[in-house]
Amino acid sequence: MKTKTITEKTNLHPRNLDRFGYDFKQLIEDSPELEAFVSFNKHHIDSSDSEQAKQTIDFSNPEAVKSLNKALLRSHYNIQNWDIPKNYLCPPIPGRADYIHYIADLLALSNNGIIPEGHTVQGLDIGIGANGIYPIIGNAAYGWSFVGTDIDEKAIENCSAILKANPKLIENISLQQQTESRFIFKNIITPEDKFAFTICNPPFHKSLEEATKGSLRKVNNLENKKSTIPVLNFGGHDAELWCEGGELGFITQMIYESAKYPMQCLWFTTLVSKQSHLSSIYKTLNKVNIVEVKTIDMAQGRKNSRIVAWTFMSKEQHQKWKFD
Repeated sequence: MKTKTITEKTNLHPRNLDRFGYDFKQLIEDSPELEAFVSFNKHHIDSSDSEQAKQTIDFSNPEAVKSLNKALLRSHYNIQNWDIPKNYLCPPIPGRADYIHYIADLLALSNNGIIPEGHTVQGLDIGIGANGIYPIIGNAAYGWSFVGTDIDEKAIENCSAILKANPKLIENISLQQQTESRFIFKNIITPEDKFAFTICNPPFHKSLEEATKGSLRKVNNLENKKSTIPVLNFGGHDAELWCEGGELGFITQMIYESAKYPMQCLWFTTLVSKQSHLSSIYKTLNKVNIVEVKTIDMAQGRKNSRIVAWTFMSKEQHQKWKFD
């Protein structure tokens, strides 16, 4: 097994549309409702930074975060109608876009250095949530098609409403509820399926109590004060925030299940938030005889994370994979 780390500089991916910051002037032109949440950043207001750098929103306010997401999806990805139910995860768009762009780079390695585009490139989103962000960005940026799965019926229903409200997505994104919560790929991957990649942002915490404490830490860091009331600025339903075994348990299960579908997916991938989990993940990957694993470092602001990708196929099999 080869272990390779691709170290990226601490800013966003070169193709990320938000790599130079949020253009609030343009965003407000496209989405006037955002203006109510935009204010001047007190840390930059007296500096010589640009007007763009001085503007911000209150990232501890869930409604402000959702309004920003709506504006970004409308301006960058031509999504005119997007919404999520209260208390569901409202993901930061730039970080999710980075994952998609790094997947594109990964696929290029199996395609003579060329990023494969078009609906024949199919991805499997494990835990699509109520927001559908990964398939939306992947389809807009590269024309890829997706199967999105989730154990939460309400999340699937809301994703379905997003698709119906944006007809261009309907032909390229399909949804499937995972009816057996202890499985990840079982019931989802059929013998006829050929996925270029899987994508996943696994539940991070081991319990609801741990998730609540984590949320308090995040809000206190954002507001520079001590609060005892957990406000989920990016939201998060139970199944999105925690599961038995937490992130490591979920990814371990995913690795073992992936070994049952070695020739049906070119690259299995997942986000790994906690660096200390990597050694255990690598040990589990060795047990299932993968051919190659890649670790791709990502950074967004002060947050560092990484993608772990693995394949059961040889280089020759990668070169024979048909993306069209």
